[in-house]
Amino acid sequence: MKSYTYRVIIELDGKAYHGFVPALPGCHTCGDTIEQTRANLRDAISLYLENLNANKSFIPEENSLESFETVIVKRPAHA
Repeated sequence: MKSYTYRVIIELDGKAYHGFVPALPGCHTCGDTIEQTRANLRDAISLYLENLNANKSFIPEENSLESFETVIVKRPAHA
């Protein structure tokens, strides 16, 4: 048994939250709260990986780097 760690992204989409896993194309879900969406993502990831494993397919590993950049934008002076 091997454990996998993936970066997940959760965004507010209207009144619900949409969550997805960039390293696993098509692996996404939603929920009414962030916590529910995270739980749903754990289930979705597990099912996704179980399906890949059952089909003897390659299981992707997370290899991306995430960072945040702050940019200052000068606003034009109003006349």
